[in-house]
Amino acid sequence: MYAEERQQAIAQLVTETGRWSVNDLASRFKVTTETVRRDLSTLESIGLVRRVHGGAVAGDRLAVIDTAIGERDVAHAEQKDRIAQAALGQLPVAGGSVLLDAGTTTSRLAAALPSDLPLVVITHAVPVAARLAPRGNLDLHLLPGRVRPTTQAAVGADAVAALGEVRADVAFVGTNGLTLEYGLSTPDIEEAAVKRAMVRSARRVVVLADSSKLGVESPVRFATIDQLDVVVTDPGIDAGDRSALERSGIEVIVA
Repeated sequence: MYAEERQQAIAQLVTETGRWSVNDLASRFKVTTETVRRDLSTLESIGLVRRVHGGAVAGDRLAVIDTAIGERDVAHAEQKDRIAQAALGQLPVAGGSVLLDAGTTTSRLAAALPSDLPLVVITHAVPVAARLAPRGNLDLHLLPGRVRPTTQAAVGADAVAALGEVRADVAFVGTNGLTLEYGLSTPDIEEAAVKRAMVRSARRVVVLADSSKLGVESPVRFATIDQLDVVVTDPGIDAGDRSALERSGIEVIVA
């Protein structure tokens, strides 16, 4: 287990149960107590936990952390289906190219892609690639890299380097958090690097985010507001947030 994955798991455990001791965490993850203390210091610095004598408790400001893709797929499922359908209107013309980010909403968009529209599709998401592989109208490219178990997405230097050679018409990206001040953010550093490369490699950036993501800041930023063109969300978006996004020059589509 990589340090980032262990830290996310620790944060999840502390959040769910309220408190864990250093000794119990060391036993759970088969690492030294010194390693656990370093992990807790990192998590405390970003507000995910609060260190106390002998362990940690849930932080006062809890950012969204990674959960398994199966669990995330269940959350806000109806809203995600509507967002995916609305995002179809942002597809390029026949023969155009799209970048598809990993995530449960982008996976729904992949499933909804028209069968009669020729497209070049580039993705780092293994579930998306598996879903699209049989489609004869698509020129499908799967980015290289190490696959993270949590999101089933390829990450690392190879994925980022490959995206550096790409210029796509539209990037459809997901996010764990979206705020005007901080931009788009996610818990994992390597995942953020790939998302950042996707944003740089696209002529237009379309964000697919249900309203629960608005107002949330995850630890690692991968895009600023001025890099976005469209946000597709659900009717739960706060009227003030929508106005602020539109004043920033972003088109907001409510599905």
